[in-house]
This record gives sequence, structure tokens and C-alpha cells, in this order.
Amino acid sequence: MLTFKIILYFTIIFNLSLCLPTKNKANLNFDKYSNDKPIRDKRSTVETKPKVTLDEFFDYTTFSHLSFSSTGQHLLFQTTRPSWNTSSYGNDLWIYDIQTQNKTLITNNLNPYVTSCWSPSGSYVALLKYEKLIANDSYSQYHIYLYSVDSNEITSIPIGKSLPSVLVWSHNDSFIYFVTNELVQLNNTSNNPYNSTNEFKKTQQQVKTNTIFRIDIIWNNDTLSTTKNIIRVVPFSISELLYVPYEEKLIFTGLSYIFAGTPNIDIYSLDLNNLSSLTRLTHNKIPEKHLQLSTDGKNVLFTVFVLLDEDNNSATQTLYSLNLTNKQVSRFAEDFDGNIVKYIPKLDGGVYILGQWKTNVHIYSQQSPTEDEVYHPGFQGTYRSIAASSNPNCSLAFVHSSTEWPMEVYCVDDINNLLLAKQITNENKLFTERNLPQTQIYNWTNQDDHRVIEGILHYPPEQFRWKNLPLLVLIHGGPTSASLNELYPNCINWALLAASHGWLVLEPNYRGSTGYGEEFRSELRGRPLSLAGKDILSGVDQLIKDRIVNPYELAVGGCSFGGSLTNWLITQTKRFNAALSCSGQVEHVSSWGLTDAHEFYKYLFNGLPWETPHIYQNEAPIYQLDRVRTPTLISTGEKDTRVSPSQSYILQRGLYSRGINVKLLVFPNEGHTLYNPWNSKMKIQEELKWLEKYGRYKN
Repeated sequence: MLTFKIILYFTIIFNLSLCLPTKNKANLNFDKYSNDKPIRDKRSTVETKPKVTLDEFFDYTTFSHLSFSSTGQHLLFQTTRPSWNTSSYGNDLWIYDIQTQNKTLITNNLNPYVTSCWSPSGSYVALLKYEKLIANDSYSQYHIYLYSVDSNEITSIPIGKSLPSVLVWSHNDSFIYFVTNELVQLNNTSNNPYNSTNEFKKTQQQVKTNTIFRIDIIWNNDTLSTTKNIIRVVPFSISELLYVPYEEKLIFTGLSYIFAGTPNIDIYSLDLNNLSSLTRLTHNKIPEKHLQLSTDGKNVLFTVFVLLDEDNNSATQTLYSLNLTNKQVSRFAEDFDGNIVKYIPKLDGGVYILGQWKTNVHIYSQQSPTEDEVYHPGFQGTYRSIAASSNPNCSLAFVHSSTEWPMEVYCVDDINNLLLAKQITNENKLFTERNLPQTQIYNWTNQDDHRVIEGILHYPPEQFRWKNLPLLVLIHGGPTSASLNELYPNCINWALLAASHGWLVLEPNYRGSTGYGEEFRSELRGRPLSLAGKDILSGVDQLIKDRIVNPYELAVGGCSFGGSLTNWLITQTKRFNAALSCSGQVEHVSSWGLTDAHEFYKYLFNGLPWETPHIYQNEAPIYQLDRVRTPTLISTGEKDTRVSPSQSYILQRGLYSRGINVKLLVFPNEGHTLYNPWNSKMKIQEELKWLEKYGRYKN
């Protein structure tokens, strides 16, 4: 009897311990940058902070487009946050004085699609505001606005009824180049002025032509006068524009449809002293983007995102330099196995690179393509944007966040002292006053091929490393993307809010994710859903085995490719109590036929539908829908061109026909991304209700 009591006593103690926090560090991943420090310890031991509410979650500010004036005295940056009164997102443009440490609002009506730019002297900022022309009003027209740093005043320059798509200053403050576009009908006739280029399809088609203009600015004391001149009409769409002072040329990317209807982006140069001289600098079937001029003005830097090249290499973003004199192309960061997120030219030559390795984005530098990359230790988390200047008081500005600290702008005097950076904005102070979920890197193994997979665990506040928690698997899209150590709240990345509602959230970086090497990315090809799905289910199995999650309280969700994986996973297991499918696919051939990104399917499925039909069918959830038992909430944008809403209609009809609890949300006038914050809020609200109704064991 005594023996029985002793056994019973220790059994009770053991079971109780499963519900308590643990200090066990198993499955923690400390990578080669584990010596980096967080920005600060925000957790108070004195008082318990309130959790983030649904309303607070969406009132978050993001930052973009950091740039210094040529003097280094002022920093320009853009903020974006929900504008509930206008059912859209508001974009503000700010200027920060390094010496006085004050920031000034330039405009709260910024056009976010055209990047604002400094004049060469650093005295002016050229920008576009969000404007709507008045119908049937001959005087209504668009404007370029000039903000004066000295007077803090804005002057408008009327430019006509075509909205600029890009603008750039010349070598001084007297000239601005900008581009407008329009659709024209081209015919295969002798009257077609573009036939001589022999670069367009020999069929009748509607294409975009772009007109390059130059604004001449004449300053008369406090007033200015302007004239507008047409420089050149080109038979393609220009998305980026650079001015090269020492050659007096414009460098730009041109988008055309010359390869059997496939969009093609190449780099062109236009000699401003000989406007008939339009030279094509690259001849690739892959898009060049993010053009920047090197500090010495002799090289054009650009990134290339490769989906599938002639050697069947997988998706990756790479950084190149094009020498404008000898036209030689060199590759930066060739040995870096992570993902290049962004870059900027260094003032002393070379580049700074924001490189993703696993779940963090760090700062690297490289002096030339032939030299090694240098890693600069700093805060753990994600560097989103970066700018460099000659000002010794702020030689580097950057945007940074982590899962436990909100996004802000920082300033540092030395790249080697990143841990001493000073925070110069405080737009997201509210999130430092809330009890945010603590996170942990979690590793597991896919037992089929023994590949180690990594993910981020978001614990409910005050329940860090507890056991027996309800689990929501929140899957990122892409698949050439990754869940990162950052705080970027929106209707897709809402692990913070789900954890604040009591869910342990797993964000898995399955095969195909960026930041884990080329081989890890490429292994997804030919089995995009089945392999990634097995990676994810292996993680769920391990969490159950480690007794971290309650096996009877499992849910899954995701958007875009994450939605497609959600649709797949509910056909592979009945363990999920609830599913949240957002803009996902169920049948790949019809999706290929309707998407605006059809080349991506050739990469994922190792060919076109008639070349690898067995892969398209074997990887499609629709043909295994008879296995589904999971109540599913589906959401889609009415005008989604990336993943047609018809995919969601098919899924809804299929589940309804099988008697599965299903609900479909269609957001009017929305595409693949929701641009109305009210719709984003409604989506998350409905998903939280669905989780509460079906996800918990009691239900």
C-alpha cells in the first residue's frame, strides 16, 4: 500500500510539472550570430503589462525609403500606418535634422509608389502627393512638389494629366527628369516606328510606351519658373531611372513583352547629348531591379531574382555591378548562402548588404566583388532599411525590429558600433508598453530524409516554455520567403495577436524558404506541397512528442502559398480542428492559366502543365478533398490576379459538398494584398472567432 502511495505521489508531481514553465533549452538554436544582443530587455519584473488588443495590433507604423541629403545633415524617411477614416493606408514623409535631433513632417499625403529624392545640393526634396484629377476639368493636372529644407515650404510644379511613374534629379538643382506612360496600339505595318528594332512580337498588340520629360527650373529669388521638355519616347515601360553625371546619360530599366508574351526587364542607357542613341546594356530573360549608382558614378548596381535559369538553379536574389565603361558585369556576395534583402552603395566604394541568414537579417559589407564579405555584429532581429552618410554624428541610419521590440529608426556613428545605435523615432511606443509574446527558435527533423527544419515559436504572454499549449501553425507564403525575427503586424503576419489570444504559434521555415542555402531552397521543386507539408507535420509531431502542445488542440493557417499548404495539410491529416485558408490554391492547372505569375509554376512543378501533368495532379489538394474533416474558413480578394478567387470558390464548393463546416469571405475591390485596413481587421477578427469556435478541445 505504501509503495502504491509513493508511486501515485510522484505520478501526480510529474504530470503537474508538464503544465509549468521549463528551463530546458533543448531544441533552441543558437546560430553563428548568437553573440548579438537584443536592443534592450523590455520586460518588467515589477508589473504585468496588458496584452495587445485587436485594435492596437493594427495601429502600427512601418518605415521605408531612408536616404540622407548630400550634406549628411538631414535624413529623409517614409512612414505608413492605417488611415481608418479613408479606408486606406496613410503615407507620411518626414525629415530628421541630425544636429538638432528634430523631425519635421513634410506631407501626410504622400504618393507611396514614387520614391521621393534629394536634390544634388541637399537643399530640396522632390516628391509626389496623392492627387485625383477632376473629371472634365481642363485645368486639373498632376504636380511635382519641391520641399525646401531652408524655408520648410513646398512649391508645386504642374506637369500635365499624366502621372509620373518615376523621377530623378540631374547633376544640379535645375533639372528633374520624370517618366509617364500610356497604352498604344502597335500594328505590324510599315507605319509602326518600332518595327525597325526587331524586338517586338510580329502581331497586333497593345503595349505601354513611356515618355521621358525634363523639367527646367529657373530660380528667381523666392519664386521659380519652369518649362517641360520631351526628351524621348520609348516603346516599353520604365520602372526605375538613374542619372549618370560623368557620362550625361540616363540609365533605366525597360519592361517589354518580347519573349512570347513573357515580361522582360533589361537595363538601357540614353545619351542625353544624342537622344537617338538608346543602348541596351543587358540581354537577359530575367528582371533587373533596384538600380543604384555606385559612389564614383562609374557602375550601376542592381539585383536579379532568378526563378529558373538554363542550369536549372533555383530561386534566389543576387547582387551585380555593371561597369558603364567596359560593360563588364560582376557579382557581389557570391559566397553568401543566405538571401540578399536590400543593399546600398558605400561612400568609400563597395556596398552594404542586408542579408538574411535563417530568421535574422544582418548588416554585411563588401568592398569589391573580389573581396570577402564582412559581417557587422549588431542587434538580433531584422534590419529592414539602411542609409549611409558622411556625417560623423550619424554615419549610418537603419530601420530595425525583432519579435519582442517594435520597428523604429536608429542612428549610429560607426558601423562597428551597431549596439550603441540611438533610437530617433518612437512611433510604436505603445508596443513597448504591452506584454508581447516571447519567442524561441525550434528545430526538428523530417524523418523521411533527415533534413533539419527550423521555425519560430511564439508563446502566449506569461506562458514562456509552458507545456500542453494549444497550437496554431501559421505558414508563410512565397514559398521563396521566410518567417523572420521581426515585428511586422498585418493580416498575414499575426502570430503576435494569435499568441496574445492564448495560442502557441509555430511559424515553420519549410523547404523552399530563403535564408537556409541554395540546396534547401531548391529541394522543394517537383514536390512543392508534399515535401513542405511533410516538413511542417514533422514539426507538429515533434512538438507533441516534446509535450509542448496539446495534440487535441491543433489549428493551421496561412496566406498565398501558405494558404495552398493549408489546403494540402487538411487533406493529409485529420488532426487539425480548424483551418484558415487565405488566397490559396487547390488545383494548379487552372491557377496557372489565370495567374499573373505563370513562370513561377514552371519552376515549382518542373515544367508546364502538359510537360509534368502527374506533378500538377499529385500536388493538388482538390483530388484528395475526400479526406478532409477540418472546419475551414476561406478568405480571398475579389480582384486577386496572383491566385484567382476561383480557387477559393472551388475549395468552398468542394467542402460544402462533403458536408464540412466551411465559410467563405470575399473582400470586394481587393487583390492578393488587402489595402483596406478595415478588411484586414475583419479577416483577423473572423479567423480568431473560427479558432475559438472549432480550434479548442472543448468545442
